Amino acid sequence: MYRICSNCVMDTTDSKITFDANGVCDHCTTFRTKILPNWHTDERGRRELDALADEIRAAGKGRDFDCIIGMSGGIDSSYLVYIAKELMGLRPLVFHVDAGWNSQEAVNNIERIVDKLGLDLYTEVIDWPEMRDLQLAFFKASVPHIDAPQDMAFFATMYKFAEQHKVRHILTGANLSTECIRNPLEWMYYQSDSIQLRDIQRRFGTRPLSKFPLTTIFRHKIWLPYVKGIKTVRPLNFVPYIKEDAVKLLVEKFGWQPYPQKHFESRFTRFYEGYWLPKKFGYDTRRVQFSSLIVTGQMTREEALRRLEQPALDAETVKQEFEYVATKLGITVAELQGYLEAPNKTYRDYRSQEAFYAVGARAMRMLGLELGGKR
Repeated sequence: MYRICSNCVMDTTDSKITFDANGVCDHCTTFRTKILPNWHTDERGRRELDALADEIRAAGKGRDFDCIIGMSGGIDSSYLVYIAKELMGLRPLVFHVDAGWNSQEAVNNIERIVDKLGLDLYTEVIDWPEMRDLQLAFFKASVPHIDAPQDMAFFATMYKFAEQHKVRHILTGANLSTECIRNPLEWMYYQSDSIQLRDIQRRFGTRPLSKFPLTTIFRHKIWLPYVKGIKTVRPLNFVPYIKEDAVKLLVEKFGWQPYPQKHFESRFTRFYEGYWLPKKFGYDTRRVQFSSLIVTGQMTREEALRRLEQPALDAETVKQEFEYVATKLGITVAELQGYLEAPNKTYRDYRSQEAFYAVGARAMRMLGLELGGKR
């Protein structure tokens, strides 16, 4: 039976969702009882941010830059670069990974912010033949998380660079203000599961992954932080990050170009989240995004419901993007349509490290290192 939360807009398309006697979902309950009491953006948060800035500056003393920031051109990473430079007084190296799907808006946004803040930009270009083959393998696997190769490329490349150049701090735009409610695991499986990625490539790919960057959960959760001393930190969790205000600031200061939806700076992700995922699987990531804004007081439930009545992409845009993605991947529109109509699979249909992730997630929550999380 279909149900929707009485407080946010998460619904039973999340198969593991539960509701209390008042019809409030467990996502909202987790936010109210676990996240909100431990999330500080007031004076306490500012003190923690200042202490973090001092630590980063000390670790980077004498170097050309004291940290790296992964920047996609989206709202979170763009605002983070501004905060790091102007509020924290850091000397970040802006790190961008080009996986072949940048929108022109994203390119413009990165250039404008980097230029006006006087920062250096390093761009790593992923080998396109391998990237293309891996993405096609995920389409053929018929799983929901076809964006996993792009995510893997972003994180693995940044971790590798940090280790090679002995960078002690990686700043990420991940945050509680706009992402306190996470995508259910069945919608978007862990992007760092190299076992699953290799299994899908072995079954459906046509070439070996000799250049494609890979990482593992062990590498970025244990090896890098505890052996190599490389920390991944989330400064946006220490400041009052209101999305609408951040967009206004970036537009006025840098001429930044907004996107219709979160993550739409990548043309592949725009196609994937705006059309493929809801059409093939019935998963609308706007429910997660809007619900995060609802519980943090940045959007009303009524506005979210109104916006959900319309598809994320109109029919003409879908047609254009469908053709663009097919052409970019070197296949016909008919072949891409065939993948859309193929029987749906899940991450459980392929080899994975799910059990390892589950144990790690429980341990991190018990230690207070993770407030939310997929389940």
